[in-house]
Amino acid sequence: MGNNAKGALFALVSFGVFATHDTVIKLLGSGYSPAQLIFFSVTLAFPLALVMIIGDPEPGTLRPRHPWWVALRTAAGFLTATSAFYAFSALPLAQVYALIFATPLLITVLAIPVLGETVGIHRWAAVLVGLAGVLVVLRPGQTELSLGHLAALGVAVGGSTASIVVRKIGHEERPVVLLLYPMIANFVLMGMALAFVYKPMPISDFGLIAVISALGWIGGRIMVAAYSTGEAVVVAPMQYSQIIWATLYGALFFDELPDGPTMLGAGIIIASGLYIVVREGRGGRSAHRPVLQTRLRWESGSAPRASVLKRFLRPGRFRAD
Repeated sequence: MGNNAKGALFALVSFGVFATHDTVIKLLGSGYSPAQLIFFSVTLAFPLALVMIIGDPEPGTLRPRHPWWVALRTAAGFLTATSAFYAFSALPLAQVYALIFATPLLITVLAIPVLGETVGIHRWAAVLVGLAGVLVVLRPGQTELSLGHLAALGVAVGGSTASIVVRKIGHEERPVVLLLYPMIANFVLMGMALAFVYKPMPISDFGLIAVISALGWIGGRIMVAAYSTGEAVVVAPMQYSQIIWATLYGALFFDELPDGPTMLGAGIIIASGLYIVVREGRGGRSAHRPVLQTRLRWESGSAPRASVLKRFLRPGRFRAD
């Protein structure tokens, strides 16, 4: 088996783990506030983060070199986590994923002002087609748009913003800074909200929160292996396999079957995202390749970005993204 095939296989496994992670969130989301779930999942993830921090060989303090960019990245991570936990509890899995799949489109747009990327007419056309796919999923005027739909779009906005910021400053900031600040923000802010939304949990549900934390880190570690083994142009499209997991898990656990408009819109969004990946994968088409050089997975609040994990595992050998 070649390296690209291995990388694609690792990515498929990773996104399968992440889909299971999201399904557990949805299982618990019907009974608990997102604030409570995020608070405890982050709390349980701190020991895992501590292990990574102890092994960090880079000297320095926890003071960021780019405080405003780190603040924006932290706010984006907070938005992503809270939006994701709510969206999965409020909408069918397949519909949430279809809207999150708009992330590469937003990364392409944000790369223009932040990274100085030049986007040609072909990628602009792909972005517009993808946004049309988003409208097909949302069906404004035909269905009542809810806070869950807004939250799913919030995942795409927050995730793309965090990705671009880390691409901007990741080669200069210590990985421990990129790891800890979003976790601390979620821990503190959700801890403050917990006083208003806390609901007693049986030990079985608390165990499921531990599963969320563990799956987030396991999925991230496998994603690192995927990008370390195969080319990004092969690995990145594997994220779209999550629509299959969403359909399977939705039918098995929630009696959900994606409707026609959701699948049509998801197909349009996926096609546009794949086109952007192909264009970036061609030599000379993109100076920064913002989509290909981004690990396309939203942050749960309890698990770091795969690129940050990679910096801990192989410090000094690459630029974080």
